[in-house]
Amino acid sequence: MQVQPTKENWTETIGRETGLFSLNLHEVWRYRDLVYMFVKRDFVTFYKQTILGPLWFVIQPVLSTLMFYFVFVVLAKTQGKGWEAMLFILCGQVIWAYFSDTLNKVSTVFTSNAHMFGKVYFPRLIMPLSITVSGLMKFLVQFIIFIALLLVAYFSGAEVKPNWWLLLFPFLVLLMGTLGLGLGMIFSSLTTKYKDLTFLLSFGISLYMYATPVVFPLSTYGKYQKYAELNPLSGIFECFRYGFLGKGDFEPVMLIYSIVSILVILVLGTLVFNKVEKSFMDTV
Repeated sequence: MQVQPTKENWTETIGRETGLFSLNLHEVWRYRDLVYMFVKRDFVTFYKQTILGPLWFVIQPVLSTLMFYFVFVVLAKTQGKGWEAMLFILCGQVIWAYFSDTLNKVSTVFTSNAHMFGKVYFPRLIMPLSITVSGLMKFLVQFIIFIALLLVAYFSGAEVKPNWWLLLFPFLVLLMGTLGLGLGMIFSSLTTKYKDLTFLLSFGISLYMYATPVVFPLSTYGKYQKYAELNPLSGIFECFRYGFLGKGDFEPVMLIYSIVSILVILVLGTLVFNKVEKSFMDTV
């Protein structure tokens, strides 16, 4: 007796999309619970075997601020001393830490998770998105420290003048995370084939910090200021400081330029990431 094959209606079909613009964002949304799981995993594993644990969230920006205050304010005298200079540097350190951490971690997504990608299927965009979200926890803790010191300085009579521009705070954080995500996906795609870029990136991020008004005002760049303004982060840093401290060389057109530049980088990074993730297991 011959058994006739029966038709089966598959609920899921795993295939390889070849189109450059086949991003499958609807599938990323379906797997959104994975973002929460990866965020929880990153937090637990990173501080599991540390003595101070999450206290490093506070220690890192405070120590960095004190070091930069001594070098650039006490020794180099790039700006006046006191609460204003301390808050100026701490503000820059807090927002720079979120951007640099996001960029560093996203840039190694393929190489550091190759073992997982080779065994389990899920939309690969989930991984860089989870890294961007998990960095927000550390950022928010450090931001609370900044706000606490800002209030102390304000009621101590320091010359800080918060204004309505601080309401853009959530949007500025989104822009920073988006830029770190976009650049990170570009470098992550490149490092699957050119692994030397991993070492160059660490060095490049250190240099990039000095091309960004992190520890000293944009006005101190002198004749190079117009080039520093081409940095998409400059508008974000200046708007952030101007909103909370009332200081800086902020112009609204700088923020518009940052928005356009970051959107272009995000689209480019997503397309490159989407193209490479289809075949990266052959090169990693």
